[in-house]
Amino acid sequence: MRVLLTGAAGFIGAAVRSELAERGHEVVALDAWIPQAHGDAAPNNASTDGIEHLDVTDADALAPLLAGVDVVCHQAAMVGAGVTPADMPLYARHNDLGTAVLLAAMAEAGRTRLVFASSMVVYGDGRYVCAEHGDQPAPARSLQALKDGNFDVVCTTCGQPMGWALVDENARLQPRSSYAASKLAQEHYALAWSRQLPGAAIGLRYHNVYGPQMPADTPYSGVGAMFRSAIERGTPPRVFEDGQQMRDFVHVTDVARANALALERVVDLPADTYEAFNVCSGRPVSILDVADLIVAGLRADGLAPQVTGEFRTGDVRHIVASPHRAKDQLGFTADVDPAAGLREFARAPLRTR
Repeated sequence: MRVLLTGAAGFIGAAVRSELAERGHEVVALDAWIPQAHGDAAPNNASTDGIEHLDVTDADALAPLLAGVDVVCHQAAMVGAGVTPADMPLYARHNDLGTAVLLAAMAEAGRTRLVFASSMVVYGDGRYVCAEHGDQPAPARSLQALKDGNFDVVCTTCGQPMGWALVDENARLQPRSSYAASKLAQEHYALAWSRQLPGAAIGLRYHNVYGPQMPADTPYSGVGAMFRSAIERGTPPRVFEDGQQMRDFVHVTDVARANALALERVVDLPADTYEAFNVCSGRPVSILDVADLIVAGLRADGLAPQVTGEFRTGDVRHIVASPHRAKDQLGFTADVDPAAGLREFARAPLRTR
């Protein structure tokens, strides 16, 4: 297949590009080299390592690259939870507008197949079960409760802390941050596009992606990179809340393979089809466990994680994915167990921007 890949110079995009090339696909690669992802490393020339320097909001520049393309793999985005509300225009521009312009350009060029990067953040808080009242919707945690150190999500009926359960793709979508709002907007645009064109689109809801060439310590980095950077500075990793937040960490090579499988699926889907899949390891870990694994990988026994009780209002308590739909329909199962992968990640090369 001939694949147009946006965000090809990024952490995930570069891994997807390598995976597609290994499978024999022809890749037309582009990236905007936005500072939040690449720092001051943006190229001055028109292309670098075969990657066109192009912003997906530039419809005129996109048009010739779409010629002869069988499918588009859209990875370009501004990532992270949103450091401050001042980031909202950047998310709206790169994620919302960028996706809308790309979809319009695809329609103009007659390109009807799309795979794109969504995120677990579209779920907001995950799935919770009360021991007495069963499955319950997750109310947003109050600021006062967080200040008081009460981090659990509580049942609205009895007020008792609830346990987490796996979230499947049919769960309610309820973004809690500006980044999450932008990723949900991307899904809505892709769904509308698939019906109006009509076309076929697959959204891949990545969970916590990590691996070699992850950006080093920036406000937009993943928590694993932040923990590692702290240790390398000789300071203990700081773990927010009580460290018992549950997440799913999935290796970037597994994410790349999930994209390849989705691309091979989407070309055979009928028009007017929209599908979403969790991309996860299926092996939940706590944030404190993540810090401990990275400490162990660096053999930094004297820098035990510090559980600080700090919090961010846009964070959710638990979000743990069900891997079953991706296994059943994409044939995707993650190869890398976080228990081993996070130890290896502790010594993997990172991007220093």
